[in-house]
Amino acid sequence: MPATPELETPSADDRELIELARATIDANTDAGPDEDGAHTMGAAVRAADGRMFAGVDLFHFTGGPCAELVALGTARAGGAREITTIVAVGNHGRGVVGPCGRDRQVLFDYHPGIRVLLPTAEGVRVARIETLMPFAAAWSLADGVQPFDDDRFR
Repeated sequence: MPATPELETPSADDRELIELARATIDANTDAGPDEDGAHTMGAAVRAADGRMFAGVDLFHFTGGPCAELVALGTARAGGAREITTIVAVGNHGRGVVGPCGRDRQVLFDYHPGIRVLLPTAEGVRVARIETLMPFAAAWSLADGVQPFDDDRFR
């Protein structure tokens, strides 16, 4: 079994990304503090060139897109092809929230090595997506599901 790497402490750039996600959802939530809503999570991504992009979720009973996926799509539409870091933040001061399983798989498949900001007992920390996906099966549009690659988890 691969060793679990230490989680990183967020950098100033990471804190800037958290603030963008927080500001985005604070400006765009449609739910009061004790209400459900369609827009309750914000996410932000940083591209390799330093540009930041944000998005909000669109809850729907059929499984609308999470904020992380919207932020990734916004980045792609803005010309960003390599994403290095991602964070999601809940509305009404809920803080950083880790990605759901579907988002983790998308991040793993499309952005190997991406840094993911997570809530922990020690505060917000940073992990590589491979840390969150031990023994995952990679997928690609061209080749479908691939066999386990031990090198990717070292």
